[in-house]
Amino acid sequence: MSTKRCYYETLEVDRGADETKLKAAFRKLAMKWHPDRNPGDAQSEIKFKEINEAYEVLKDGEKRAAYDRFGHAAFEQGHGGGAGFGAGFASSFSDIFEDLFGMASQRSRGGRERGADLRYNMEISLEEAFQGKTAQIEIPVSVTCEACSGIGAKAGTKPKTCSMCGGAGRVRQAQGFFTLERTCPGCQGRGQMIEDACPSCSGTGRVTRERTLSVNIPQGVEDGTRIRLAGEGEAGLRGGPPGDLYIFLSLTPHEFFQRDGADLHCRVPISMVTAALGGEFEVPTIDKGKTKVKIPSGTQSGRRFRIASKGMPVLRSRQSGDMYVQVVVETPQNLTKKQQELLAEFEKLSSGATQPEAAGFFAKVKDFFGTRAST
Repeated sequence: MSTKRCYYETLEVDRGADETKLKAAFRKLAMKWHPDRNPGDAQSEIKFKEINEAYEVLKDGEKRAAYDRFGHAAFEQGHGGGAGFGAGFASSFSDIFEDLFGMASQRSRGGRERGADLRYNMEISLEEAFQGKTAQIEIPVSVTCEACSGIGAKAGTKPKTCSMCGGAGRVRQAQGFFTLERTCPGCQGRGQMIEDACPSCSGTGRVTRERTLSVNIPQGVEDGTRIRLAGEGEAGLRGGPPGDLYIFLSLTPHEFFQRDGADLHCRVPISMVTAALGGEFEVPTIDKGKTKVKIPSGTQSGRRFRIASKGMPVLRSRQSGDMYVQVVVETPQNLTKKQQELLAEFEKLSSGATQPEAAGFFAKVKDFFGTRAST
């Protein structure tokens, strides 16, 4: 009868645990008992080995079914072999080990490495954001070297397989009872060595060129909008896939309009007489037109008037925002003597009916001070 501890107990999970729970439990325990985190502790090595063995069995559907039926006997005395730490363990453990300790390689075999993404900042006006446009931009970008077709080797030669890793790009190193994989120091993970580098690109497989690109800016874009041009970034190393180009848009301030999403706002000063008697005026619209705004008599400063569907287009739709006109009543300045006399006469003839808000306010003030005096 086996004296081994139950695999479920070892991973601290119940028998119904799914793959996600198993992996999470394994990650937690592996980090806790890894020998590198517990140097000189023989007990941690034993626990770490038990954890790996348990996970190796339970993560495999067939092995788990056999274990659930026969227990540890399923892997003893010819019932399928021990869970062990052979080549199968090294491959099954590598993904989680790389997650835990950051050993994932950024290069593909053969040295093909994806090019970097590029950023281009572009300023556009509010009118251009309203109408949309097609812009031409010129950017310096790395492109595939034509002399070597991106492989990095001199014409007439080819890269040779790395003798240190045999072309795998990674080498294995035994540490105690398990094996670690790391990037090959000879070829830096490329799997190949270039003995005669291409003189045009110095072995990188890419050169810098000025390139003109056409960028389609749709109607309704907002400040900070990002446009992605797939495959227009930096060329990959040694024939690797190119990165992407990201266009970041910023809108220049407008002299008349302020934007709030799809809505536009503007402030228009009007005279005291227009506010009192009513009237109308014309304002420009973002579509290079104009519209009339009617002002009723008695309009107060700060009142807003809505003009439907005269705002910005909503990105990727047929809808539009609105335009809001806020009037600001301007107090007369530099009055002539005659104008001052007329205003003074108007003030004498005014009553609470002509300025109800002011009359109501000062009535409350009078009541307030009267209440305080009586107390």
